[in-house]
Amino acid sequence: MARPRRSRRPRTILLILVLVSVTIVTLDARGSLRSVTSGLRTVAADSMSPVRSLVNAVTRPVGSFLAGSVHYGAVSQQNQKLQAEVGRLRQQVLQQNDAEQRLRQLTALENLPFAGNLQEVACQVIAYNTSDFAATVTIDKGRADGVTIGMPVVGSGGLVGMVVLASHHTATVRLVTDGQSVVGAAYGTAGTPAIVAGQGWGKPLSGQLVPADTRLPRGTLFSTSGLQGAAFPPGIPVARVIRASTGTVASQEIVTLAPVVDLAHLRYVAVLLWGPAS
Repeated sequence: MARPRRSRRPRTILLILVLVSVTIVTLDARGSLRSVTSGLRTVAADSMSPVRSLVNAVTRPVGSFLAGSVHYGAVSQQNQKLQAEVGRLRQQVLQQNDAEQRLRQLTALENLPFAGNLQEVACQVIAYNTSDFAATVTIDKGRADGVTIGMPVVGSGGLVGMVVLASHHTATVRLVTDGQSVVGAAYGTAGTPAIVAGQGWGKPLSGQLVPADTRLPRGTLFSTSGLQGAAFPPGIPVARVIRASTGTVASQEIVTLAPVVDLAHLRYVAVLLWGPAS
């Protein structure tokens, strides 16, 4: 019986390993092994570069997200603090502006050039009562302070309105913009008489009884006429012309006016102790 042939593969592998070992020892002795291994590392690094880039591309957003999640609470809290600080500063500005406005109005009431020798009662506006057609305010003075129905009310710059209701300690003032307000006025150097009528809160005033083709430049002043039996003393500024034009009715000029007093921001006014018989 024939003997099986032994495979030569193990011997061949063993011979190759021996040769490789001898080669490595020889290269290491000559200093060449470092360059070979360095080249191998370079090849390996180059081959792994795309993989590393892919891993970084995947993990970088995750890291950023985690970092953002960690710091989100602190950033949100800081933003809330900043918003609160901005709100506080804005409130301070508003309060400062309101205080300055009050001071200006109070100072103006100390020396009203159109009040003449009339006595005044300084009042604070405590409420607004307005609608599309009506426009009144409530003041903190009444009959106990000498304020009665029919007395004119003025502010910084001119006429505010007239007292139409008076209780013991408060009074209601009909503003010149009220739809029921009618003021006898005059304009121009000749003091030509006219009527200034209210049209409702927030709406301009209407100049009436002005002859057609009357030249009324923008800014022309209308003041109280003070004619006999008039509801107001003479010379109180009421309104200034915004525009004027001749309408289809040729007998009158269409005149639009603006009150001289800032009625939307009244803080302090003065009641003139005056009546038509004064």
